[in-house]
Amino acid sequence: MHAYEKATKSWVSHGEADTAALAAYFANLAQPGTVVALDGDLGAGKTKFSQGFAAALGVKGVVNSPTFTLIKEYEGRLPLYHMDVYRISQDEAEDLGLDEYFEGQGVSLVEWASIIPDLLPEERLNLHIEHTGGEGRTIHCKGVGTPYVQWIAELPEPPQITNEAGAAQGESKKDGEL
Repeated sequence: MHAYEKATKSWVSHGEADTAALAAYFANLAQPGTVVALDGDLGAGKTKFSQGFAAALGVKGVVNSPTFTLIKEYEGRLPLYHMDVYRISQDEAEDLGLDEYFEGQGVSLVEWASIIPDLLPEERLNLHIEHTGGEGRTIHCKGVGTPYVQWIAELPEPPQITNEAGAAQGESKKDGEL
């Protein structure tokens, strides 16, 4: 085991648009071999994050959780390997050859990644989504190794990440405002 540099930052999402903006931030930085390990309780927003990530990679069509198929492959700027390991054990996962995806030319996005810690590459982006009530989420981001530490170090605060129209994410209107 190597001692890789690590960086952590928590990011507050006030709704799906904020989560999609964070997903787009990371997707825009993704390169071949990127590994994103996603964790959080049922309903925390892992699939919403995955959908935002896929959209930012230019994936067309519906992206949903591969709970029963385990791995779905999508084409975008980079291939996206969307995995859901919730229903398998570490031993079963070893037989799937996930390391070939992790070392491939695409991006591996693994939901329920904490189930297979020994199979994940040491250098990766770990995201733990915590439901904080209503539409709120806190996304705990941890980068391990290159380039993930830099991604976390340069992660802007939510209002500074903008959507395609240039409007700041994380801003909310008060009741009665248009």
